[in-house]
Amino acid sequence: MVERIIPDSMKQFYDTYHFAPAVIDGDQVRCSGVIGIKDDGSCDADPTTQFTTAFESLGEVLAAAGVAFADVTEMTTFHVGLQEHLATFMAVKDNYLKEPYSAWTAIGITELAFPGALVEIRVTARKA
Repeated sequence: MVERIIPDSMKQFYDTYHFAPAVIDGDQVRCSGVIGIKDDGSCDADPTTQFTTAFESLGEVLAAAGVAFADVTEMTTFHVGLQEHLATFMAVKDNYLKEPYSAWTAIGITELAFPGALVEIRVTARKA
């Protein structure tokens, strides 16, 4: 049986866009992509702030699923301005994901669902 994970702060996304922020399938937690969206629905223009907001939101989803960043086994990130912001993203990422590192694929794209968004982070984690 698949369990849907919908933190209270993300219920609006579930209702509006019809997707679960995460699902638990056996011992796997599969998180939908997370964007660094502020409470007002906009994205901060500062990349460090936006990336931090995205990881904080992702942490909320992971916690609601009963896992943590240390349980992440795979990460895929989608970047607007990949080359321009990669070093900044990596510096923020390293505050959340520590050794031993998970698998990671970074993909450059032209746009995301929210204006001004620079990254979307999708992860899979193992639930003990």
